[in-house]
Amino acid sequence: MARVDHVDAIELRVFDDMTVEVALSVMAGAGVDHLLLCDGDDERTGSVTRAQLAVHRDSSAYTDHVRLRDVLDGPCPFVRPSTFSL
Repeated sequence: MARVDHVDAIELRVFDDMTVEVALSVMAGAGVDHLLLCDGDDERTGSVTRAQLAVHRDSSAYTDHVRLRDVLDGPCPFVRPSTFSL
């Protein structure tokens, strides 16, 4: 089971070991276009957008075992959260 935190009521934080498929499902359910990623120590490691995940999911190298940390190409710039209601 994935842990999803509500930070400042406008950001979603998830562990970076979440699979791409689960992350896309979380984004769709929450109505957000990005997630903030944290490592096992709950330290922020970057962010990922729905568009980035869609590109990886549609690639020929994709499997359903791909984790969010696997799609980061290095340090990811922080994405400013947009306001939404849950």
